[in-house]
Amino acid sequence: MVFSRRVARLLACFAVFAAGSAEAQQPGVATVGFVCDFPGSSPSHYGFSVTATRQVSYTSNGGEQPSKDPDPDEAISTDDSPFRMEFTLSAATTAHIFDLVKAAHYFEGTIDSKKKNIASTGDKTLIYHDAGKSNMANYNYSLIPAVQELTALFQNLSAAVEFGRRLDYEYRYQKLALDEEIKRMEEATALEDIGPDLPAAAPVLQKIADDPSVINPVRARAMRLLQHAGTGGK
Repeated sequence: MVFSRRVARLLACFAVFAAGSAEAQQPGVATVGFVCDFPGSSPSHYGFSVTATRQVSYTSNGGEQPSKDPDPDEAISTDDSPFRMEFTLSAATTAHIFDLVKAAHYFEGTIDSKKKNIASTGDKTLIYHDAGKSNMANYNYSLIPAVQELTALFQNLSAAVEFGRRLDYEYRYQKLALDEEIKRMEEATALEDIGPDLPAAAPVLQKIADDPSVINPVRARAMRLLQHAGTGGK
């Protein structure tokens, strides 16, 4: 059973890399991958592939099940419908990721703490690939500061992407739910670490801010989030 779960996790890691942009497949382009499997969380599976040229591919199992069924003729991501998005990361965050990878020695060797009394925070995998090396390391919890920071960064970035996915659904189907969703994310500490890297949410936030059919408090919150991310104020 343990062997089967590990094989499934490794296949998921390779799937994230295979789903990356064509540029990421070029031998000379350094690429960092992160995969997390945490049953019971939302989403319970997600992964990133980030190239040194700032291209990002994100996949997840769709996160939370929508509370209402959309029009059957419309496609929407649910727990049974995988979600995928590609976007460009800020230059500062990309550089920081690769600096942390270097500090973590490109994930060579064991990065898991191996401590028995650590609660499970999900099965995680970090991957590094370039023209000269290819490493992959699995862990639940690591004592390496650079790995800890990378983990938090990818977790926060996933939260921002999934926020954009939920907002897009609610804007199309449940506008009355927008106020609570935006309020929750506006108060989330994760946004403090995302800054300009809110690409998944920025387009729908702009639509909300510009839509006169949306109530003014929601439009104002959307504009504040855009300004926080440095993309608003047009």
